Amino acid sequence: MKFLLVLIVVMVGVWIWRSNRAAERSDDAERDAARPRRKAPGAIAMGRCDHCGMHCPSDDLIVGEHGTYCSTEHRNRAEA
Repeated sequence: MKFLLVLIVVMVGVWIWRSNRAAERSDDAERDAARPRRKAPGAIAMGRCDHCGMHCPSDDLIVGEHGTYCSTEHRNRAEA
């Protein structure tokens, strides 16, 4: 009988501990969402090629009629 009582007390303690940790995580997530994000110094905007899926710097992407591409060859193949 003692064993059962100790087991129940431990289970209740673990349940309380886990519920408090979940509440802390949600508070942290709300706090992080409210904080404005800063770009890292030297960060470059990236874009995705609509033909092959490769990510390239957005300055290097070639804009076509149906999307953006990493090279003229991919633009020609996709729009042919």
